[in-house]
Amino acid sequence: MAETLSRALAAQGMRVLCGESLARRTTLRVGGPARWLVEPACEAQVAQALQAARNEGVEVLILGNGSNLLVRDGGFDGLVIAIGPAMSSFAREGDGYVVQAGCPLVRLAQQAQADGLSGLESLSGIPGTVGGAAWMNAGAYGTDMSRLVLQVRALDAQGRACTLRAPALGFGYRRSAMMAQGLTVTEVTLRLQPGDPAEIAESMRACARARREKQPLSLPSAGSFFKRPEGHFAGALIEQAGLKGVSVGGAQVSPLHAGFLVNTGGATARDFLELMALVQRRVLAHSGIMLEAEVRILGCDSSC
Repeated sequence: MAETLSRALAAQGMRVLCGESLARRTTLRVGGPARWLVEPACEAQVAQALQAARNEGVEVLILGNGSNLLVRDGGFDGLVIAIGPAMSSFAREGDGYVVQAGCPLVRLAQQAQADGLSGLESLSGIPGTVGGAAWMNAGAYGTDMSRLVLQVRALDAQGRACTLRAPALGFGYRRSAMMAQGLTVTEVTLRLQPGDPAEIAESMRACARARREKQPLSLPSAGSFFKRPEGHFAGALIEQAGLKGVSVGGAQVSPLHAGFLVNTGGATARDFLELMALVQRRVLAHSGIMLEAEVRILGCDSSC
């Protein structure tokens, strides 16, 4: 199977990396290797990779910037399709953009500011790609992608393309129809609003200041580790349970913002999983609320 899959991918012009570390491709900086990894240059190659994996019965992980992902220490025993710089172009379309999935949110927000288009200011500090942000309906400071996405182009597990317009996107809190249906986002069309470039720039600076003051940006993290329970904030519940600064190995509940679990150096995925379980137990005992992880957790505990 390994040789057959590698040959099929290579035949489509893709370089196949075997045993590629996923720790260096995720913002938590933990996790084992991928059995195979490819970096497609276009939607057609993404489709071909999906088809090849399906033909061989191989599990697939779609990876953007790895900003909301915890890979276990044993790695991922399947094919990682990394959608990144090779698929990161965008084009202006009216008061918005048509954006390839691998484009970083911050890059697009900077261009929108220069073009006098408003809507991405609050999202400009999220360290993810546009495709990943649409897939999980990423959000910050009272807004999320659902307010901006006009339509999405995606591929199903067999590599067949479809276009979903806003009413069919099924957006909810950190979820979407693409996530529920296992679709791979390849292109996103965003609709923004005309604005004053100077005012947009000031709004972006204000969001950046808030992040620097309240979030542990100097250490590796996955952003907010837990989903926000209805009527509560995860960080406040964790702090009220007396868990700020608590560590397991190199994983720590940030002393700056308890909603962030950070890598203080040398952490393993197991450290984060044990710390997550500790936080969940303590918060449940203190408040009666069971926190749910916002990060995706996958892979093997031991070598795959």
